[in-house]
Amino acid sequence: MAKKSSRSVTLDDTDRAILALLQADASMSNAELSERLSLSLTPCWRRRRRLEEEGVIKDYQANLDRRLLGLEIMAFVQVRFATHSDQAPDDFEAVVLQLPEVIACHKITGDADYLLQVLATDLDAYSDFIEQVLRRQLGIASIQSSLALREVKSTHRVAIPGGRSGLVPRSSA
Repeated sequence: MAKKSSRSVTLDDTDRAILALLQADASMSNAELSERLSLSLTPCWRRRRRLEEEGVIKDYQANLDRRLLGLEIMAFVQVRFATHSDQAPDDFEAVVLQLPEVIACHKITGDADYLLQVLATDLDAYSDFIEQVLRRQLGIASIQSSLALREVKSTHRVAIPGGRSGLVPRSSA
């Protein structure tokens, strides 16, 4: 798998404000965004486009309520490989990218090699996923699951570095 470069871009206060507003409401039009920032439409559009082209804004999405969609089970799954010298971890990553049940996958340090966040409709569906999908991946030495009992915080909003305090102020949303 290709490694991503670690780079940062320079943001001014207006860029940070654009990012904060779009994280709060990604459906915000350029007209509304420019009005909220007291910035004319064309410069606002150019800034937004630059943030998209530089990859600061990766994409736009709606945040869905998993429970209203019948996804009652959220599990955190630690996967450990027996060896790292073969192709198995790379093959595993390629498979995980195709699995809709896996909403996040991180290569981590510690006892496990990967941490997955998995959603399922119920315990039977989760069990089927473990037995029929994960356990069939070559090279896996162990799988350990932890089921979420309650979501205390769940967000994809990123604290935006910058300004005097180092972060953009919290929104009321």
